[in-house]
Amino acid sequence: MRCSDFEIEVLQVFWEQGDLTAPEIHEIIQKRRLVAYNTVKTIIDRLEKKGAVERIRQYGRTILFRATVAEAEITRPMVQSMLKRLFGGNRKALMSHLFQDEALSDDEILYLESLLKNHKKGGQP
Repeated sequence: MRCSDFEIEVLQVFWEQGDLTAPEIHEIIQKRRLVAYNTVKTIIDRLEKKGAVERIRQYGRTILFRATVAEAEITRPMVQSMLKRLFGGNRKALMSHLFQDEALSDDEILYLESLLKNHKKGGQP
């Protein structure tokens, strides 16, 4: 499923907050950037048509929505596409790019070590 940047931003609100109404989503996004309520509602409607969001309850004219797709269902294909487009599928090049200019915190290093250890055991991240 392809999503615009704004659709992903709205989905991220659902993933972080859970079930929400359109006014609640608008209020959250409004704290990040200036956007009209109708724009947010249009994005929710688009996501509903794509099957990424569903209506779960209605209170008068107010509808409670829920994301029906997991974050990984959206982000994994996007990362794979970026890996192919920008790095020719070369994971080493991507990792080098990620780590060459930034100092990693001790917590980030421990996290990466745990991912690698788990990967060596054949587990999933």
